[in-house]
Amino acid sequence: MKLLTFLFLFCTLSLQAQFQINGVVKDSETKKALPFATLATENGTVSIADVDGKFSFTLLTPPEILKISYVGYQSKTISLFEKKPYFTVLLTPQTDALKEVVLNYENPANDIIRKVILAKDNNNPLKKLKTFQYKTYNKLLVTANPDSISGKIDTVYVDFATKDKVAKIDSSDYKFKKLITKQHLFLTEKVSQFQFEKPLLKETILGTKMAGFKEPIYELLGFSLQSSSVYDDKYELFETKYKSPISDRALKEYRYKILDTTTIENREVLVIYFKNKISRKGLEGLLYIDNENYAVAKAVMRIRSVLNITGTHEFDYLSEEKIWFPMRKNFKIIKGKSKEPTAVLGGRIEFAAEYDNENQIRKDASDFTYLASEMQVYDLQVNPKLKIKKTAIAIDVKANANQRDEAFWQDNRSDSLDTRSERTYIVLDSVVTKEKIEKKIKFGRKIINGYLPFGPIDFDLRYLLSYNNYEGFRLGIGGVTNEQFSKIFRLEGYTAYGLKDEKSKYHIGSAIRVGNFSNTWIGGSYTDDVREIASTNFAIDKRVFKLYDPRPINISTFYNHQTWRAFIETKIIPKTESIWQIAHSDIQPLFDYTFVYQDQLFRNFAMTSAMVSIQWNPNSAYMQTPNGKIEYEKRYPKFTFQLTKSLSNLFNNDFEFSKIDARIEYEKKYLNGQKSAVLLQGGYVFGDLPLTHLYNTSPNNLTKDNLLQRITIAGKNSFETMYFNEFFSSEFVMLQFKHGFKRVELFKKVKPSLVLVTRMAWGNLKNPEDHIGIEFKTLDRGFFESGIELNQIYKGFGLTGFYRYGPNQLARLEDNIAIKLSFVLDLGL
Repeated sequence: MKLLTFLFLFCTLSLQAQFQINGVVKDSETKKALPFATLATENGTVSIADVDGKFSFTLLTPPEILKISYVGYQSKTISLFEKKPYFTVLLTPQTDALKEVVLNYENPANDIIRKVILAKDNNNPLKKLKTFQYKTYNKLLVTANPDSISGKIDTVYVDFATKDKVAKIDSSDYKFKKLITKQHLFLTEKVSQFQFEKPLLKETILGTKMAGFKEPIYELLGFSLQSSSVYDDKYELFETKYKSPISDRALKEYRYKILDTTTIENREVLVIYFKNKISRKGLEGLLYIDNENYAVAKAVMRIRSVLNITGTHEFDYLSEEKIWFPMRKNFKIIKGKSKEPTAVLGGRIEFAAEYDNENQIRKDASDFTYLASEMQVYDLQVNPKLKIKKTAIAIDVKANANQRDEAFWQDNRSDSLDTRSERTYIVLDSVVTKEKIEKKIKFGRKIINGYLPFGPIDFDLRYLLSYNNYEGFRLGIGGVTNEQFSKIFRLEGYTAYGLKDEKSKYHIGSAIRVGNFSNTWIGGSYTDDVREIASTNFAIDKRVFKLYDPRPINISTFYNHQTWRAFIETKIIPKTESIWQIAHSDIQPLFDYTFVYQDQLFRNFAMTSAMVSIQWNPNSAYMQTPNGKIEYEKRYPKFTFQLTKSLSNLFNNDFEFSKIDARIEYEKKYLNGQKSAVLLQGGYVFGDLPLTHLYNTSPNNLTKDNLLQRITIAGKNSFETMYFNEFFSSEFVMLQFKHGFKRVELFKKVKPSLVLVTRMAWGNLKNPEDHIGIEFKTLDRGFFESGIELNQIYKGFGLTGFYRYGPNQLARLEDNIAIKLSFVLDLGL
């Protein structure tokens, strides 16, 4: 995965110009930067400095002069005959500086923004137009500007008098400059068709080309770099949503200032600077507002944080429809200021940490590297007759999208590729082929998911070795056939042996794929194995690979089940994944237990049931690829629902019951590394069921008198102070809150992650007297615990502490405390 991280580390726009101008604009007295100053050459080229007063633009022919202007300052003209690598322009404030005209004690910019907000629906193409369609050409690169790199060769300066080495310059920058002068670090192109039928906007990818890959990494094609519309109340910039500067309540959160007036497409526009006055990490930038209809004619959105990110939107005026339509988007990421490495895009791009002492470390490649993307709209059609199909799919990738010939790209590129871009494809394609990187990526993905690929079989690493208190050490082997065996048929199975119970277990199953779009599989299986009593399991849950599973280590109460199962797995319902099944199980509790049901005693029993398990992700975005449907943008909340119903007179079923389970998950990740999570889960049983199939709410504490004897490994969502088999319920609800802070470096290799956790549960058990042979309590008074997790203190290992309180608090203080070890395997994904 490090190869993938490196390959996808870097992106930008082609630099086709021959003359580059770089510099910064500052106040001559305070030396503070002047954001968004205007720069103009004698040939009419106009550019705007960024929020830090910095500017960088390129021209095909070298200009002679550059004029810099800023509201309230004297304009300045500098000569460009002297080719400096960097210009520092100092502007002098005017003695009679223009002040904002105050009408009724109100900033005039606020009045303009108020009119913009009121006119949003009439100016927003997604609101005003019924249908439209267009094509786009998008290029995304990771690169660096060679001129910004010093690039000196290794040199040692020696004091001739003392013969001491005075200084040494590392040649890494020289090597990096030599590389980046010839090629980019990464490059991908995409041609898409967008169709809008109110209120849906859908993308169909017609062609895609990713340097080094015969088949693109489809998830990367769906990353949201910036909002498609500037009129939404929330503006998204690199997977983070901010309140828009023209949202309905923006005037309470933003400060505005009129900087200048200019023209775009012969229409007069006002240049308005905005900045969030509540949050230092909020949006700031420029809005170019049409002075006649108060529409946005151009927008520059910027955040300065651990990363500096800029998103630009440019519009063309459609005179017939009297609307500004978005035609160009630009996006750029450069390194910000952070005391620790910052990973983005799921860890595929990482920027090195800042240091207080610049001499402490030489500049990293990420100090020069930037990611940039440009999108150009063409073939625009307004209000055509169209009907969008497969509306639940946000992005549809054509089957031949990655097989387009050069003629296709020449017809659809907004401009021809420069030499650096062409060489990027040649070099990366060669490197990836030679090093078999695509195969290594596929191999790495399977290893991360717990499979070891070997020819047509992916061996399942979960079955190799595990431990619990009933089986002792459990040895096994298992796997599933992969696409080399067949893309439409699969076989799966495992066998295991417990050294303590001296019993063999096994599973065998098969399935056939009957739908590519819906990814539907029909299959059946037989299982003879053991399972923890009263454990809640959602059949739809994705397989999670763990090097260890901490809870079963301490569990002694299991039941054996011999289960026949017929099932259908499908994604045919929009934004859902579901499993529909019929199963028959013969159950044997492996502990002292008898269940009383309708005046009969049951030690062993049979259950036949139908079940549907559905996960619904209403806010997630889905992509249809040649390999099937994928959830490329996972958004919360996520809803999971499961209904199990007994089948009365089928295969000797012993009990009449229905069982409903539900779960809601919510997570929010922050760019600074923090994360909040909420989990709400509940279950309810109609009728009567044996203890084996009720609820235990995931306890994870040993019944030992001494606190140190109870130290085990913490679970993910388990109750750490609740003892095994302490509570059982036929109906329950549990709620969990977590907030994780970013890792803090205490020492060089000690960087713990602090997580605050609170859990609570309520429940009840109908007819507790029907369960004989095991003592337990109910959750009718509730259960509460809170704690602190210090994860990844050293090489994944951590320490957690939890405290039990509330009505079910125990008499001895020591019995309410649980101390656990934790282990988090960080694979850098």
